Amino acid sequence: MIFSWAKVFKDAARPTIKMSRRSLSTSPPAREAKRPRLDHLTSEDFKHGVVLAPMVRSGALPTRLYALKHGAKLVWGPEIVDKAILHAERVVDPATGVVSYNGKSKAMFTTHPVEKPYLIYQIGSADPDTALQAAQTVLQDVSGVDLNCGCPKPFSTHAGMGAALLSTPDLLCSILTKLRQNLPEHITVSAKIRLLPDQKDTLDLVKKIVDTGISCLTVHCRTRNMRPKERALIERLREIVEFVEGMGKGVAVIANGDCVCYEDAKRVREITGAHSVMIATAAESNPTCFDPTPLTDLEKTLVPPYIRMCKYLDNHWSSTKWCVAQFKGLHPNIPKAEHKAIHDAIAQSKSYAD
Repeated sequence: MIFSWAKVFKDAARPTIKMSRRSLSTSPPAREAKRPRLDHLTSEDFKHGVVLAPMVRSGALPTRLYALKHGAKLVWGPEIVDKAILHAERVVDPATGVVSYNGKSKAMFTTHPVEKPYLIYQIGSADPDTALQAAQTVLQDVSGVDLNCGCPKPFSTHAGMGAALLSTPDLLCSILTKLRQNLPEHITVSAKIRLLPDQKDTLDLVKKIVDTGISCLTVHCRTRNMRPKERALIERLREIVEFVEGMGKGVAVIANGDCVCYEDAKRVREITGAHSVMIATAAESNPTCFDPTPLTDLEKTLVPPYIRMCKYLDNHWSSTKWCVAQFKGLHPNIPKAEHKAIHDAIAQSKSYAD
């Protein structure tokens, strides 16, 4: 069966979710997604856009689809540790097209054919051979593979992954080299890093990474020890962008940190010279933030169709519930009491039927 954007969003709109009439009453019809066709990604496809960051839990399939529908040029899947995916069973739902990589008790990763041309699969790894095996496991369902070199959380760094790789540049680069030399040419290889405290050290690391043959480098403009609420050091990125451009390899540089919407991405690009901008936290709060006119009153305009989409895609209710709980936005037309009542109802529900 051939799946299209129009079909996915049309079919997802059919199920009826029991929610308050008031929360559904002003929900607008779904906008048909219009996206350029991409055969294979190149470095150029990472440029001139706003993209969705890799996010554990928040970067679920329904969120990625809504981000794409509302203007994200590319989407990164959540970080999956290399060993976790190796023994997963690939299962395709013939009715919806959903592809699930199932572990013993749950799906490790889910995707859909309509997002494949725009999907970057992020690997957490500290071993070149295992990283390659993980990438090869999902190869038929993604367009690019990204190495997580920036996550500072203990679940990633304790095994030498994520931001820990910043301290082992030879290992970091050996993983990227292994991926680039052994994956098909049409599968892009990229990396996501953080700033090092010293700018010269950062540039030295960037040179080594770019020399591995990657197509794209995302720079989270905070250091490993900086907290999310600390201001991102985006002013440091312009020198990095110019340095990469000076290497003449055509590698795209994406800015990450403190961008809140499509319009704000213009500000970030102007300051940094970055080729594209990646949004994380703001997209968690509102996955339509990639649109020049993002949705407001999300409890009415986004939550009902989002839940219908999740049910259609058989997204686990706990995942759906968590993602919806993160949604925040302007509420010009929803009284505060109604806003609270809707969120309380979702928080207390235990299934889609509730």
